[in-house]
Amino acid sequence: MIGIIAAMPKETDSLYEAMTEKTRETIARMDFVRGKLDGKDAVVCTCGPGKVFAAAATQIMIDRFAPSCILNTGIAGTLSPELHIGDIAIADRVMQHDMDTSALGDEIGMVSRVNRVYFDCDETLVRLAEKTVAEEGWHAVRGTVASGDQFVSDRKRKEWIAGTFGAIACEMESGAIGQIGFVNGVKFLALRVISDEADGSATDNYAAFAVAAAEKSVSVVRRMTAMIGEEK
Repeated sequence: MIGIIAAMPKETDSLYEAMTEKTRETIARMDFVRGKLDGKDAVVCTCGPGKVFAAAATQIMIDRFAPSCILNTGIAGTLSPELHIGDIAIADRVMQHDMDTSALGDEIGMVSRVNRVYFDCDETLVRLAEKTVAEEGWHAVRGTVASGDQFVSDRKRKEWIAGTFGAIACEMESGAIGQIGFVNGVKFLALRVISDEADGSATDNYAAFAVAAAEKSVSVVRRMTAMIGEEK
C-alpha cells in the first residue's frame, strides 16, 4: 500500500481520477480514497494546508491503512538559485523552519522529544524520484525542504530559511509528514514542483503557475508509484 498526501485539490484531483476500484472514507473531515493507481494499491488524501492537517492525515493514514511508504507531493516556493518555476525539488530530508525553542538553549528548528532538526527521506525513494525525473528530462535538485505554517513571500525570510537550514524549497506540510513518518517508522519522501520564487515577485501569476506545477507533481508521483516495489 502506497500512501500519497497533498495539501490542495489541485494536487490530488488527477490522482483520484486515475484511480480504479475506489472507495472513499472520511475521517476527521478528510477524505481518504483507496484503490488502484497505475496497478498499485494506494490511498490518497487531500489533507488541507499547514502542518497540523498534514500531521493528522499522516497519523490517520498510518493507523487506518498501514502504508509501506508515504509520498508527499505538490508545489513549493524555491529557496535556491538552481530552482525556478517548473523545476523539481526532491527532498532528501525535511524540517520545520518555524519550530523554535532556541530561547531555552535548543538548536533552532529542533523538534523536542526526538531532539532532531532534520528528518531523512528514504534513500531508495529519493533515488527512484531522481531516476523518474531524469527519464523525463526535467530539471531537479536534491536537498532539504523546509516547512512552516507560513506562505513565504518575503525575500528576507526566504534568505533566512535558506541560509539557516541549507534548504532548497519551502512549503507547509512535508516537515510534519516527515516527523510523523519518523516516529512511526514509516518510509517517506517529499517531492515538490516549484510554483513561485517565495519572494512575492510572481504573485500575480501564482494561480496559473500553481496549477501547472501541481499537474507536473502528479505526473512524477504516478510514474514513481508504478515503479515502487520493482526497484533493481
